[in-house]
This record gives sequence, C-alpha cells and structure tokens, in this order.
Amino acid sequence: MKVAIHGTGNMGKIVKEVLKEDAVAFVNDVKEIDVPVDVVIDFSHYSKLDSLIEESVKRGYPLVIATTGYTGETLAKMVEASKKIPILLSSNTSLGVSVMRGILRYVVPKLQGFDIEVIEKHHNKKIDAPSGTALTLVEEIKEALKDEYKIIYGRSGVAKREEKEIGVHAVRGGTIVGEHTVVFAGEDEIMEITHKALSKKIFAVGAVKCAEFIKDKKNGFYTMDDIFKEEI
Repeated sequence: MKVAIHGTGNMGKIVKEVLKEDAVAFVNDVKEIDVPVDVVIDFSHYSKLDSLIEESVKRGYPLVIATTGYTGETLAKMVEASKKIPILLSSNTSLGVSVMRGILRYVVPKLQGFDIEVIEKHHNKKIDAPSGTALTLVEEIKEALKDEYKIIYGRSGVAKREEKEIGVHAVRGGTIVGEHTVVFAGEDEIMEITHKALSKKIFAVGAVKCAEFIKDKKNGFYTMDDIFKEEI
C-alpha cells in the first residue's frame, strides 16, 4: 500500500513512522504529490480541507480524513465528493473510541432519565473546542435517545440543569493526549464510560487501518463503523 500523508505536523510525522516504507509522500498540499499513491491520509488543518477534497477528486485519490474543526459546508463537500471517490471520515481514529460509540448506542436507551454529561480533556495546544470526538459522542447519544435534547456547552453563574440537557465540557492543559468521558448520573448511582489515549500513536495506527480499508472501496462515504461491520 502506497500512502501519501497530507499534513506535516506531529500527527503526520507519527503516521509516517507507523507506515515506514509505505509512506511515499509527506506533504502540505496534495498538488505536491509526484508519485503514484493508493490512498491519502489527512491530519492537517480544517482550512486546508476544501482544497484537499477538490484536488483528490481530480486525481482519484481515496481519502481518510481525520482533521476536525471543519464547517457544515465543508462536510457537505466531503459527502458530494464521495460520489466520485471513496472517503472515510473519522473525528477520532482510535479503535477504542469506535468501540465506545458502539457501547453508547447500547447503553443510552437503557438509562432513560439519567442526566448525561460529556467531558473531554486535551493538551493546551488544541485549537478547537469541544473536540470533534466529543461532538461525535454527543451525536451518538442524541440519536440513541431518539428525542430532542438541548446541548449546553459549559455552565457558569446561575445555571440550573434543566430536563433534556446534555452538558459538554472542554478541559485544556499540559500534554494531555486525549480523554473522553460520558457521565450518566441517576438517582443514587453514577455510571461513567471513559476512553483515555496514552499516546498519539493509537490515532496513527487507527488511521492506517482506515487506509487499508478504504483504498480498494467503491466510491462512497464511510466511517470507522464500516470497518467493524466488515470484520464482523
């Protein structure tokens, strides 16, 4: 498998280390790629996604997009582009987080009436908040509830909790790689589901797994759920 890495930051460098000889291009712009590639893994910046999508469609590159912080307009462009190339989008390429999402689909309907809070922690250099993973977990929860819930981003001052709220809280500090916790608080009992990333390598390993999955797929829009479905 010949892989081009789009994004030369820390995550791009770690992906390169994991891929070893399979990493055949390491670029800030897809236009810089001058060798044949089977798939592009993106760990860049949301400002670069529109041009990445446009150029990948022109060149017929399958895409793994792991960048977060993009707008709904950019997401729509991804979906439209997936009619011409295979695209796998994941806000978190950790295999553990993918399993966590599946656990939430099972647990949430069984804990009706419990108050739900989502807490995410990341290093002090992370740009977007809440994290893309936290927002993905919230969407899983909302879908499992099959009801209209209001999202509250942090609380301050007089902020009594209302019914049908999902609280979302972002912590930034030090070198925290990534931690996501969903708290279910009921009457006299609390259940928490937590995933902790101890190194960024887990995201690189997951992204490579995504690349192996997507490189030969038909045009379409995929997520990590599709990887697990195929393995089952």
